[in-house]
Amino acid sequence: MENKSIIIGYTEPPSIEDIEETARVIIEDLPTGMKKYIGRLKIEVSEFPDSYTEQELELKTPFDILGYYESAGPAAIGHLSVCAESRDRLHLFRRPILDVWCENYEDLTSLINRVILQEIGNHFGFTDDEVEMYEEEMLRTDVFELI
Repeated sequence: MENKSIIIGYTEPPSIEDIEETARVIIEDLPTGMKKYIGRLKIEVSEFPDSYTEQELELKTPFDILGYYESAGPAAIGHLSVCAESRDRLHLFRRPILDVWCENYEDLTSLINRVILQEIGNHFGFTDDEVEMYEEEMLRTDVFELI
């Protein structure tokens, strides 16, 4: 992300590519206890959820969701994976994420990290305490200094 400060130093809003790169680094550095669940997770960042997602999740506005985890099912795991397209996806939505970032003055990397952990945790049935434990574990590492 070319010497951009995640906290304050943006002269223009972070791009889809910036958020994708941040998410990629976070995913690479997930704690083992969580990483073992995700396999070859594909990260997809778009401006907003599509109309189908809005309708299925009964969203009032496209700003009501920051991301979601989409499973490709058991055929996407390990030796059962038959092709590159058969893999779980993590969808992140740039504009809603940026709105929360601007409203809360939170570090962008911490916010993206929280969204990723919550989506993985929700999908795999982790408790809120477990997700919080993983978030605290990541804060103790140097992952945020790498981005």
